[in-house]
Amino acid sequence: MPGTEKKKKKKPHRFYDYSLLFTIIFLTVFGLIMIYSASSYKAQLDYGNPAYFMIRQGVIAAFSFVAMYIVSKIDYHVYARFAMLGYILSYVTLLLTMFTPLGVASHGKKRWLRLGVSFLQFQPTELVKISLILLLAVMISKLGPRINQLRAAGLIIGMSLPLALLVTANNLSSGIIICGIVFVMLFVACKIKWPFFACVGAGVGLLAVAPYVGHIMVNLHILKDYQLGRINVWVNPVQYARSGGYQVLQGLYAIGSGGLFGKGLGESLQKLGFVPEAQNDMIFSIICEELGLFGAVSLILVFMFMIYRFMVIAGNAPDLLGAMLVVGVMGHIAIQVILNIAVVTNTIPNTGVTLPFISYGGTSVMFLMLEMGLVLSVSNQIKLEQ
Repeated sequence: MPGTEKKKKKKPHRFYDYSLLFTIIFLTVFGLIMIYSASSYKAQLDYGNPAYFMIRQGVIAAFSFVAMYIVSKIDYHVYARFAMLGYILSYVTLLLTMFTPLGVASHGKKRWLRLGVSFLQFQPTELVKISLILLLAVMISKLGPRINQLRAAGLIIGMSLPLALLVTANNLSSGIIICGIVFVMLFVACKIKWPFFACVGAGVGLLAVAPYVGHIMVNLHILKDYQLGRINVWVNPVQYARSGGYQVLQGLYAIGSGGLFGKGLGESLQKLGFVPEAQNDMIFSIICEELGLFGAVSLILVFMFMIYRFMVIAGNAPDLLGAMLVVGVMGHIAIQVILNIAVVTNTIPNTGVTLPFISYGGTSVMFLMLEMGLVLSVSNQIKLEQ
């Protein structure tokens, strides 16, 4: 009878951030297009196939996308159980890279780890980033309000600093990004903000005086000779046009020649051997040349929309663990985008940072997709009332 029928209870359904998913797809596809455009000349000369770099990136991106989707469908609390294991593996892979024959040198530094066969290798620094985000999210969620105590914040820094220093010894740019991730996560978690603003002020001040006290910093082993050279190039790239300033100047020429709407997709002149490794760190300069200021600003807006989606997910996360996971990934993406664009525009000294999802690099896109999987996993645990 109608009177005896029980009203069905409203069941909550899972949320899944398709806006973020479509943003990831767009950036990945756009990155493949720009990799082909930026690398076709070099790929044709070196490998006889203008699509060589794009195909390699595309294959890795496709498999990584599938892995991302699988990761996103598993409750993120499951990954928290492996936080310490990832932390330990980070040390193991870094030490194997630095002190064993498995380490592969790149530009004078051992930054790649060979996995059995020569063609299968990856950068341990990418593993460090995702492992540290996961570990710090777990620690902060367990500490709760105690994170505002000096001892608790010191514990977080104490767990992060040795790993950051080990990375910095071989890769300054990755060391900066790792320190930035820790900074952002602590900044969001702690109520007391003034120490963070003081650190930012000190960092800006150190960067400002570096050109004038560079030799002293080298003598104090704060900087190395090649790092001082990068600062000198940053201050006056024209003076070092035939050495360290060549790449910077060619990148600036590409940006300047693009104008408002660019020369057109595929019409860059600077990629024809003038900008070294145009498909890697300097790909933003090719984007500016081919798509102009309009294309560059549009890309930045897409990244800003991605950051906005991170903020929405973090603000609605079921618990502190989920929120801090998203904050860590957000900090990583934001810092890396800012550093890359700042380097290409010569706003800061050259640090060799890739542009997320856009620059060529299999290890980078693979671990970025895994990070996106974690964020989407958090979004998938948000319950909405029907």
